[in-house]
Parts: sequence; C-alpha cells; structure tokens
Amino acid sequence: MGVPGMAAPASSVITRVVYGVSQLPRVAWYLAHGLALRRLAEAARRSDGAKARRRARTKAPVPERNQLYADMARLFWQDLANVESGIYPRPADHDGSLLTLINRSWLFFEDLPKVHRRRERRAYNEVLNQQTRGKRPRYYLQNFHFQSGGWMTDDSAERYDTQVEVLLNGTANAIRRQALPPLSEAFAGHDQRKLRLLDIGCGTGRFLDFVKQTWPRLQIIGLDMSEVYLKHAQRHLKRWARTSFVLGKAEAMPLPDSSQDAVTSIFLFHELPPKDKTRCHSRVRPSTQAWRPFGDPRFAPTRRSPGLRRAFGTFPAGLSRAILRKLH
Repeated sequence: MGVPGMAAPASSVITRVVYGVSQLPRVAWYLAHGLALRRLAEAARRSDGAKARRRARTKAPVPERNQLYADMARLFWQDLANVESGIYPRPADHDGSLLTLINRSWLFFEDLPKVHRRRERRAYNEVLNQQTRGKRPRYYLQNFHFQSGGWMTDDSAERYDTQVEVLLNGTANAIRRQALPPLSEAFAGHDQRKLRLLDIGCGTGRFLDFVKQTWPRLQIIGLDMSEVYLKHAQRHLKRWARTSFVLGKAEAMPLPDSSQDAVTSIFLFHELPPKDKTRCHSRVRPSTQAWRPFGDPRFAPTRRSPGLRRAFGTFPAGLSRAILRKLH
C-alpha cells in the first residue's frame, strides 16, 4: 500500500510534466514563426523604402513583449488548473504529423508576400467576383486580414490555424479551451447524451474537438458559411461520433428555435458588421436563453488593455461569446 496523500501530488507532477511537454513545443513553434514574420516584415519595409505604407500609430500604451509573455503564462496556468480540477481532460491539440505542420508552415510563409502586397494596396475585395457575387453576404466576400482566398479556398482553410496561432503566439487553442468551464457549469447534473451544442462559425473545428474531448457523447453541430472550412472540420472531427455540420450564416441560422442547449462562438463576432451582429444576437438570444461572455478576461487579448487592442489589431474587443440556454 502506498503512503496516504502521496498519490495526488505525484499524479499532479505527472500531469504538469505531460502538459508542459505537449504545450511548450507548440508555443515555441509558433513564436518562431512570429519572429520570422517580424523579420520578413522589417525587410519588406526597408526594401519598399518611402513607398511603404506608414506603420500604424496609437496614443494608447502598447504593452511590452514581456507583459504579453506574462499574460500567456497566466493563460497556460489557468488551462492547467482547469485540467487538474477535472473541468476538462488533458488536451490533445491534434495538430497532425510533423509533415503536416511543415506543409502548413510552407503555406503560411508562401502567402506572406501576397498578403504584404495586398495590404500595401489595401486590396481586400479580390474574393468578390462574378462567380462569388450574391452567393454569400457582401461582408463575407473579402480577403479577411488580406489573406489569399478569403474563407473560400482549400489553401485558406489549410493555413488558417497556423495564421491564428502565429497571431496569438501559440495560445489560440488554450484561449478556445477557456470556453469549456462555463459549459461545464451549465451541463452539470445533466446527461450529456440528451444535450445539443451548436458552434457558430466553427471554421476548421478546433473548438468542437475540445468539446468532444470533454463530452464525447454530446451531440454537436458546426455551422459555417464556407464549404471548404466545413470539409476541414469534418476531417478534423472524424474520430468522433454524434457530429454534424450545417452550411449557413450566423444571422439567419437554418435551425429551429430552442433546438440547442448551448450555442458557442469563437473568434467570429469581430468579423460581423454591426447590423449583422445584432441580427445574430437576436437569433440566438430568445428570452429562454442566458447570455454571458466566456473566456478568461485576464487574458482575452483585447480586453486586457487598450494597447493590446493595437497589438492584436485584427481582433477587436469581445473575441468570444457564448449563449448558454437555461437547462431545466
């Protein structure tokens, strides 16, 4: 027999070591991408000389890089604390093989010169053409963040997760997981087999993967306007049962009222124009539902300080929201 009280500390040490071994290389990988990106951007500005677009300036205090790293550390400590408290299991990021990561890295860097030229020309309407006009809302048919293909091509879907992880210094998945604690609170005492969750703007399905790791028998639906992103989500979630996907837009979801027990959205609302954001709110916020923000406010990058809004300028305040139906 073991010594009473010794198993838990030993288990905690093992959990922390395994967690660190899985997360630290991811952060290092994407930080290296970010460093290379900054070096390439500086070289491009020097090459363009006087013709280069002026760099954005702000009177708001921009945080030092050390502050960003401190915020990242707090996020990962919270993520680990959630694991240790049993809110969700030790996460599997399912990033794919090394060959897959290298291929996505190549797609990321290969697109950077095009992104740079597009940004200099303020060319964000390349996606809008005779073939796409009228098939999606006007706001959707643009080169978001000046990336090639907007949300409409397979290459765009393949490079998307790398782009987001580089932007957020390897913390995107950890940020996504901060949506799980309020869901855990809402689901407490209920049979997951009888619950349904809808993720609006599910993209490539990364958040839904963490949902299924936590509640494998939960019925989930991923909603998105991009066929290619939904195909990537289907592939990413093929290991799970009770998953389905719907092509549609957030402000006019093709689903019956009160058909879902929880509705989540990650990194979507900052992309919606104000009027469409309001329509989406009204669609998913009937009087029988409770609305509250999720995500750890200590790290949500655009809530931490005004400077971080500039540091992550493409992500305005309110990165994520969840609408949790009152369960009876």
